[in-house]
Amino acid sequence: MNKTELLDKIAQSPEERLLLSRLWDKVEQARRGTPAHTGFLSMAQQDAAERFLSAAGHPRHLFSGGFPDAERKVCALLPDWQEEADWEPPFTALHCRWLSEEKLTHRDFLGAILGQGIDREKVGDILVSQGSCDLLVFRELAPFLLQNLTGAGRARLRVEELPLDRLTPPPKTVKVIHDTVSTPRLDAVMAAGFSLSRGKAAELIAAGKVELDHRPCLKSDRTVGQGAVLTCRGLGKCVVTQVGGLSKKGRTILTLERYL
Repeated sequence: MNKTELLDKIAQSPEERLLLSRLWDKVEQARRGTPAHTGFLSMAQQDAAERFLSAAGHPRHLFSGGFPDAERKVCALLPDWQEEADWEPPFTALHCRWLSEEKLTHRDFLGAILGQGIDREKVGDILVSQGSCDLLVFRELAPFLLQNLTGAGRARLRVEELPLDRLTPPPKTVKVIHDTVSTPRLDAVMAAGFSLSRGKAAELIAAGKVELDHRPCLKSDRTVGQGAVLTCRGLGKCVVTQVGGLSKKGRTILTLERYL
């Protein structure tokens, strides 16, 4: 298939089509012998890229976000002469500290970075801990941010570069939820996972704020299976770790993990 045929088959939105068109250009660059890479991709974009590359004949590539459990990753396209072990990430880490008692969030740091006029695709995971935060950013941006990222929220920052091999992501905190639903459809599972009414869950789905397995889903009645990942803008993420049998009242037993 040529480029247009691949895009017609794989792309599910105008935004995804643009992303995959640019990815194809990177594939062609690698085929000509020059290493290429994308910006940082969201999990939904990674899924689209993987499907596209599979349909394109599995050109040599890898995904990397700086550490194994990274959510945002770069897709690197490798020419025939380059081994994966020789690939060098185009990004680095920055370590931010603040001395005040201010409790900063992911949103505080993202706002501070984007407020500098930096595109989201240039920034990887933002790892906030107590009193510190590690950022993954493209190397060409590091000198600018070292000089200009002086604050986030109400806190003043001290920023220094951090080698990737010294990156220590904070442990993820999850809340285990045991619940039952009348049927494992999206609105019911969302209500259980995020402690919402089923009506409110349906509203969020209809508003386009919900992703099922990293892809937007507007259908409240979509069946949700074991292993499904639900994300909701403003609420976070939860994973269906187990779909059990039926309770004595005929309801489906669920176990979920909500990321805090």
